Amino acid sequence: MSLTSRDALLTGGGAVCPAGPHMMDPDLLADPFGGYGRLREQGPAVRGRFVDGTPVWFVTRYDDVRATLRDPRFVNTPSNVPGEGGADPREGMMELLKVPEHLRVYLLGSILDSDPPDHTRLRRLVTRAFAARRILDLRPDIERIADRLLVELPHRAEDGAVDLLEHFAYPLSITVICELVGIPAADLDRWREWGGDLVSMRPERLQHSFPVMIDYCHELIEQRRTALRGDLLSELIRAQDDDGGRLSDIEMVTMVLTLVLAGHETSAHLIGNSTAALLTHPDQLALLRNDPALLPRAVHELMRWCGSVHVARLRYATEDLELAGKPIARGDAVQLVLVSANFDPRHYTDPDRLDITRQQDGQAENHVGFGHGIHYCLGATLARQEGEVALAQLLKRYPDLALAEGDPELDRARLPGSWRLNSLRLRLRP
Repeated sequence: MSLTSRDALLTGGGAVCPAGPHMMDPDLLADPFGGYGRLREQGPAVRGRFVDGTPVWFVTRYDDVRATLRDPRFVNTPSNVPGEGGADPREGMMELLKVPEHLRVYLLGSILDSDPPDHTRLRRLVTRAFAARRILDLRPDIERIADRLLVELPHRAEDGAVDLLEHFAYPLSITVICELVGIPAADLDRWREWGGDLVSMRPERLQHSFPVMIDYCHELIEQRRTALRGDLLSELIRAQDDDGGRLSDIEMVTMVLTLVLAGHETSAHLIGNSTAALLTHPDQLALLRNDPALLPRAVHELMRWCGSVHVARLRYATEDLELAGKPIARGDAVQLVLVSANFDPRHYTDPDRLDITRQQDGQAENHVGFGHGIHYCLGATLARQEGEVALAQLLKRYPDLALAEGDPELDRARLPGSWRLNSLRLRLRP
């Protein structure tokens, strides 16, 4: 992020914000685990500032976060708050990112930001593609892609080290989700670049690539109409034709953007963060090597301990209410902090400790890394399966894998609400 754009975010685009926790505070960006953990112990709901400087309530404790995620009194779309006829508070972010006004609907109107009944309609359209049985059927394909990438890894090395994110985690996740959605393999590199532009929060990059991305999706839809296949995009087109046009082209493009960009980014960084965590916790790595059957439980624990998504989408109160003992006014924005909930000592014993045996077999998901309620992550099953395959095959093919520098202080991006590596350089030593 450029200095100018970062300063604008820190100050809300103009006047300096009042005192209080701000998502762009350097301490929170550098150490979200410690920073949001201190907020959690300060109180269950703390008044602070969102990325663009607008006021929010930070809700940080496990029980409160989980309860609010399923509370119908909170909505994701500000205009669905009764009596709210003013400007959409999310427009501030659009201004800071310099997203053209006519394209903002593609970012603000996604399934992630919708509420029932629109959310119910949109989610129903894609649920079948992400059904557990269908995702399990993809496992041989995921293993095939992972194996090919791992065979090629030594040829990607520079100075004896290879970047696992660049040459394994990202290619694996983008290939899997694009095959599922129906993106041509020849365009994978373009989607990698577009995804990087979107998460960078750099207006100078986004204002160039975002219009190109939108045009690409509209053109792909028109091409696919003439030759439908067995992919998700074709299913959406069929649903549009069968349903009298209730699914608009804008909604279809927005769905493709959401699934591809959110799907590959989060999965890639789950793989990267998990690999780094295991290599810096040799006791846990040894447990996994000795008992590969622990992988499903390990991925759950790694999602809790080092998942890349630290906050949920903003929620807005539809009425005056009480949350965690605090009076919340109608229209107030609430920022649910997943990372502090996943480290809440009220819910976990010794939460700071990475323990891949923590979740017992058959136990319900014991973290909020994938969210909860009606907005629970559509791709959770796919992400877990990619994580299991990636770790299993990586550790099997390269049993003496090690950090290139031997330094646990890894190169991380400092982005609000996110925990991701810029790179992960490893020595393979097969």
